[in-house]
Amino acid sequence: MAIYFWAFVVGGAICVIGQIMFDVFKMTPAHTLSTLVVVGAVLDGLGLYEPLIEFAGAGATVPITSFGNSLVHGALQEAEKHGLIGVVTGMFEVTSAGISAAIIFGFLGALMFKPKG
Repeated sequence: MAIYFWAFVVGGAICVIGQIMFDVFKMTPAHTLSTLVVVGAVLDGLGLYEPLIEFAGAGATVPITSFGNSLVHGALQEAEKHGLIGVVTGMFEVTSAGISAAIIFGFLGALMFKPKG
C-alpha cells in the first residue's frame, strides 16, 4: 500500500515542478519538457534515477523525466558492449517501443475520431 502513496507523492512532485516552471519561470511547454527530460538524463547519469524508480515505481517511470532516464540508461548499457556506436544505438533500442506505440496509437486515434474545430 505504501508504494501507491510514494508513487503518488513522487509523480505529483515532478508534476508540481513542471507546473512551477510554467507559472513562476514562465517557461514554454517545449522548454519545460526539454528541461525535465534533461533532468531525468542527468539523474540517471549520476546513478540516482534507478533508486528513485525502485522507491516510487510508476511515480518515477510515468513522468517525462523517465524518458531522459531511458535514453541515458540504454546508451550506457550499449556503450559498455559496443563502445561509441553503442551510445547511439542504445538510445534507439531502449526507447523505440514506446515511441513506435505513441505513433501508432496517435495515428489510429486520428483515423477514428474527427477533431472539433
